[in-house]
Amino acid sequence: MRQDARQERMREIERTALCLLVGQGYGATTMAAVAKAAGASFETLYKWYGDKQGLFRAMVESNTEALWEALGLSPAGSADPLALLEEFGPRLISVLTSDAVVELNRAAAADPSGELGAIIAEAGRGTIAPQLNALFERAKAQGAPVPHDPAEATETYLGLLLGDLQIRRVVGRVPPPDAAEIRRRSDRALKMLLGL
Repeated sequence: MRQDARQERMREIERTALCLLVGQGYGATTMAAVAKAAGASFETLYKWYGDKQGLFRAMVESNTEALWEALGLSPAGSADPLALLEEFGPRLISVLTSDAVVELNRAAAADPSGELGAIIAEAGRGTIAPQLNALFERAKAQGAPVPHDPAEATETYLGLLLGDLQIRRVVGRVPPPDAAEIRRRSDRALKMLLGL
């Protein structure tokens, strides 16, 4: 199977898995159920994802990878780190408040095993935070007025950027923010961080 055809097929399978997850919860969403609903072979799912945890990890990782790829830059690349953050912030807000991510987080909150939440934490924040740490380290080395500790800068930035917006989306209290609100939140977070 060609790479682009395989990637499209994987996206179809992952959309199907998300629908099952929303409908029946993490515990009841089996690889067999996903295979049947997606019209895929059980063997293909295990070959591509390994197991159920691998499938959901791949879904979360595709969101985090898309954040950096959409910018056309690597977080370790040579671009100005503050300029990269100016573009990264709005994309992060958009991804974390998207319907698909909201549904994943709702399912994680309802999963008594904590397994899905652990996958989201590891493949999501566990991937993004070190990349942000590296950006803040580079910004500091270039003379930007960021907090001394890059990990502290990351925590502060994420807090300023998101506040309780993501959880308010998960509990259905607010709609997804529009582009103007996303830009305003992102610009404010970076300005406040640099003003500390």
